Amino acid sequence: MNTRINSGTDFTPVDQDLYAAAFRLLDPDPGPEPAAPVALTALAQAPLIAVQPVRLTGPVEKTLTDALAFLDTHGWTRYSLINTEGARCSIGALRAAAGARSSAYCDAGNLLLDEARRQHGKKWEAIPAWNDSHTGAQVRSVWEAAIRRAQHMNI
Repeated sequence: MNTRINSGTDFTPVDQDLYAAAFRLLDPDPGPEPAAPVALTALAQAPLIAVQPVRLTGPVEKTLTDALAFLDTHGWTRYSLINTEGARCSIGALRAAAGARSSAYCDAGNLLLDEARRQHGKKWEAIPAWNDSHTGAQVRSVWEAAIRRAQHMNI
């Protein structure tokens, strides 16, 4: 592309001193550029790391998880709350984990019984009867499913 400048125009070249004087009038006392804080500079240079959101454990999930950990540590039994070796049935483990008959204890028990009914039929009226009628593997399967449901429900 060819651009022609007509030499007959009255074009005045830019006076750099005039521009400098105009900028001094607009900003009479220019200070130094503010430096970025060190922490922000380091943060800007640091690679971004994906951080997982924090998931809070609800009281029912905690009670169920602690009770299952208690069964894993002390053992599982049938036909008694606590046997002579210290193993417990499902209710005994819930009581040990909850520490008291709190709302978390009741809700965890209801969720556990509901899951037992889902897996083993609606006939179960109470956790002890269900616990005593099944194998350790079947009982553990119900515990794990109840914990997953509590996680999913965020309770």
